[in-house]
Amino acid sequence: HPETCPRCGGTGALQDDQGLFSLSQICPQCGGRGTVVTTPCPTCRGTGVEHRDREVKVRIPAGVADGQRIRVKGKGAAGRGNAPSGDLYVVVRVGQHPLFGRRGRNLTLTVPVTYPEAALGTTVTVPTLTDSVTLRVPPGTASGQTFRVKGRGVAAGRKSATGDLLVTVDVTVPKTLTDEQRAAVEALAAASDDSPRDYLGV
Repeated sequence: HPETCPRCGGTGALQDDQGLFSLSQICPQCGGRGTVVTTPCPTCRGTGVEHRDREVKVRIPAGVADGQRIRVKGKGAAGRGNAPSGDLYVVVRVGQHPLFGRRGRNLTLTVPVTYPEAALGTTVTVPTLTDSVTLRVPPGTASGQTFRVKGRGVAAGRKSATGDLLVTVDVTVPKTLTDEQRAAVEALAAASDDSPRDYLGV
């Protein structure tokens, strides 16, 4: 139990009178607390603070970003004396998803389509975080073209709008062709009279 400091008499300070001047300094024995612990606790050594591991539940809000800090009030280090405990700051690290990327509140997804699908147009079913949606790919879609699906991105708080799903089309080129496929491609090439490289002028 703490007792009154015998050196300062419980004031926490020492007075040094020097004629016209009076100097005051913190009592070195009690550190300004005014009390000393004569029989300190073997665990905390009289500091009143014990180091102990504990688990804390932290609510992760929707739409949290990688590197964002979440403050948990009163779950930090214990305060000295009668001071309140500090706060705990949790830094969030968002893991990678096997399908989706992220750009702010928007999700990104790459969907492969065949050359006939890109040239003639098609509809594809793409996944979202909760279900799936049908996306129309118009005729003549180029590889790398991105389509936006509204409201299928990362959900945020009540005051913030949910992001979108950005679907990028990747036109795949087969590495090997059957005889029938090769004949069809050669027929397409023979029927094509324009070149995408005409603008080069060579």
